[in-house]
Amino acid sequence: MSHDQGSKFEASRRNFLKAAGGAAAFAAFAGSAVVVDAAPQPGGAGSTILRNLSAVNLKDGAARNEFNTFAYNHPSNGDESLYSTKIASYSKGLPHNSFGEVDLSAWKGFIQTLNSGNPAAFEQLALGGDVPLVDPQSGLAFDLEGQDGHGLVEEPPPALASAEEAGEAVELYWAALLRDVPFADYDSDSGVAAACADLNKLSDFRGPRIGGKVTPGTLFRGFTAGDLVGPYFSQFLVQPLQFGAVPIDQRIKTFVAGQDYMTDFPSFLATQNGAINYPFTAPTFDSTHRYLRNGRDIAAWVHVDILYQAYLFACIYLVDINAPLNAGNPYLHSKTQSGFGTFGIPHIKALLAEVADRALKAVWYQKWFVHRRLRPEEFGGLAHLTLSNERTYPLHPDLLNSDAMDAVHITYNSWLLPQAFPEGCPQHPSYGAGHATVAGACVTVLKAFFNENFVLPSPVMASDDGLSLVPYTGSDAGQITVGGELNKVAANIAIGRNLAGVHWRSDYQQSLLLGEALAITILRDQKPTYNENFNGFTFTKFDGTTITV
Repeated sequence: MSHDQGSKFEASRRNFLKAAGGAAAFAAFAGSAVVVDAAPQPGGAGSTILRNLSAVNLKDGAARNEFNTFAYNHPSNGDESLYSTKIASYSKGLPHNSFGEVDLSAWKGFIQTLNSGNPAAFEQLALGGDVPLVDPQSGLAFDLEGQDGHGLVEEPPPALASAEEAGEAVELYWAALLRDVPFADYDSDSGVAAACADLNKLSDFRGPRIGGKVTPGTLFRGFTAGDLVGPYFSQFLVQPLQFGAVPIDQRIKTFVAGQDYMTDFPSFLATQNGAINYPFTAPTFDSTHRYLRNGRDIAAWVHVDILYQAYLFACIYLVDINAPLNAGNPYLHSKTQSGFGTFGIPHIKALLAEVADRALKAVWYQKWFVHRRLRPEEFGGLAHLTLSNERTYPLHPDLLNSDAMDAVHITYNSWLLPQAFPEGCPQHPSYGAGHATVAGACVTVLKAFFNENFVLPSPVMASDDGLSLVPYTGSDAGQITVGGELNKVAANIAIGRNLAGVHWRSDYQQSLLLGEALAITILRDQKPTYNENFNGFTFTKFDGTTITV
């Protein structure tokens, strides 16, 4: 269509709208911010066009809300500019020298490609091996519901040389060393005691504490209310449920104990270069399916999960036990109707997948275009080369002097961070974390639909061998609530990636908040679209504050 044809078409369409819908409808369409006062009723004259104009007004109002809350400043931790060798930045998949330092010409081309946004340029990237980078262009996609991903902010991660980064690294080394210890045995395990003592010596470790101390009951747990209540794993990951006509008992296909990877420098270097043909050893799976009981089990779970799987299962379980809905649900007290496509179970189940995809696009922008934080395995290479006196990198003494580094060297004869997966981390930057952002978004919408104060009945946990479920009889068994377990399942999944060695604690924490913020904007955009008398959902955010959306 030519420019002249387009102008004539637009004039004709405006004339039609004015005739069909009246002056108010035309003004609304023309962008004068006039809102159609009454929802069009089915069947009446002009109802179709009024409906269309009402939809336009709703979309315009949502867009204006997002425009007014768009965040333009995305600060980084400054490491990428600070280190000319790019040692603090993600570079896996690009070519590296014999010390695992990225080839700077390849890095320059990589950054130029990201900054260009040119799809053709991405096809010309100089990689170090055969494994492709994971979807950097996803961070450039727009979203038309909720805040656009570029309008949300994730605080900068800890700097490479900081005590906070050292504290997170020490935690990851202990997590690798303790992968096969059942969480139920943490109170009596000597390795767990050593980990707690080591973490308590650090100058800046930000994991949860009791009485100012890291304890077996706080080790590798999350920061939210509910994370320290009850057994380590959320009820939503262990309780049986009914997936339609298919019963699911939640036992999983897990790894055989003692399998760790990337503990020698040749395999580490090959992995950093993205080599697909290096003789990596495939994981050996346990022939017996087991309930989640330790760090290796949850690592196996998060290796192959569908990203919103845990939250879909949580929703199904809550429906199975007839958990009460959020008090804001407009059908809660209706005598003649029940929710379905709106405010019903199909609504919430579909919404989980919807917010998961939008969360991924938002966090992929943070990963590739803002922070480009190095993965823990890359940090492990810096630690190994520093402690073996082959290179000197600016790592904090808290790490270099930790008991964790001695323990991992005794076990593996290297200071590399042992990985639960043969390939190590996926080929995209560490910060933020995709699993954690999806967790934050999905858990937020579940809180909006269910009564978070409801106490879950008959809590259970896995036996030490993972072959059965046993009743949880701790003194806090009566305090296990929907809200607390939703917080906990988010932590279990996100920290499960940490226990595998592929993410940091701050990746989990800040990305959980990013997902929550995104989900709130989606709930906000959907609110005016409903016909029901709906005053909003009230629920508790991860920081403990209450919000009504």
